[in-house]
Amino acid sequence: MEHGLIVPPVFSPIPPAIHPRHEAINERTTAWANAFAIGSPQLREKLVAHDIGTFAARVLPEGREEVVSILADFIIWLFGVDDGLCEEGELGKDPSELVGELSRMLRIAQNPDVPMLSRNPLAAGLRDLRRRVSRYATPGQEARWVDALREYFLSVVWEASHRSHETVPDLNDYTLMRLYDGATSVVLPLLEMGHGYELHPNERDSTAVRAAAEMAYFIITWDNDLFSYHKESRADQYYLNVLRVLEHEQQLTPAQALSLAVAQRDRVMCLFLRVRDELATTGSPQLRQYLENLGTFIRGAQDWGISSHRYTTPEDPADLPSTFRDTPTDDSHEALDIPAVAWWWDVLPERETFQPSPGEFRTSATV
Repeated sequence: MEHGLIVPPVFSPIPPAIHPRHEAINERTTAWANAFAIGSPQLREKLVAHDIGTFAARVLPEGREEVVSILADFIIWLFGVDDGLCEEGELGKDPSELVGELSRMLRIAQNPDVPMLSRNPLAAGLRDLRRRVSRYATPGQEARWVDALREYFLSVVWEASHRSHETVPDLNDYTLMRLYDGATSVVLPLLEMGHGYELHPNERDSTAVRAAAEMAYFIITWDNDLFSYHKESRADQYYLNVLRVLEHEQQLTPAQALSLAVAQRDRVMCLFLRVRDELATTGSPQLRQYLENLGTFIRGAQDWGISSHRYTTPEDPADLPSTFRDTPTDDSHEALDIPAVAWWWDVLPERETFQPSPGEFRTSATV
């Protein structure tokens, strides 16, 4: 296994931004994680050092502070599930038991008053999150948040299956499931809540808008795989990273897999910019705000990913970039050869005369 891989600066045309109250948000998230005993004491000590409140503050730099705090607490809770319950726990290699535990968690998300898992800290944290979400969400947003949590839980069970069998998935399956196991779709209802609007279903559920959201998931999770490679490749259970998948399926070296993964995420980023700009020309103010926050989600994950102790691992320093590049390594308009997502390239009109703008769409909605 090659461990000296240097991740190059990635293409990031979206400008950085952060909520002015990010320090207070981060402090509150630390207090919340301690109050609900999220994860083991050892895991919690690591999680609260990862500046997760700052990550949430980058995702919603102009959002309502209360919702940004919910997002920050939710992200640290998700890491409690992903790291504590799955990757570091016995359930992470036992899909049959894990599905039962996650189904009970899902029931609590549906109705926090059900008398289940009464002594489980993660369940207590989820109850608190669900009640706080209810203060700022419409019934439709609550339902979509729970549905997205179901998608995430399903993908976590899929991960556990590969760990239990010690298998590496193929690229198509990995791409499909990575859209969900990165816990990206669960954030989207909070993007709306953060600005106090509800996107009309005719816009949100249109093929092009769904594709734009999935492109954001792809970019965020591919970037996460690049930034977490150093940490993950040293673990015993190293099966679920795009570099590992590309090495295994296409018989590539880690360096070759890195170059290919960067090219894939760059091509999707270029498509995201084109689709975003096209949708913004005809969309409602709410849709423009939503598209803008898909962009801040992408950039926020990048800024956090190259700076957080979660991936820089000070005790075993990773070779992560400290800057970003202005041009893509691959700006082809051809679809990626991945059937699960190749349809994204069909959502634009045949004409391709417009070019992506160099900066982020900055018009905020009046809602």
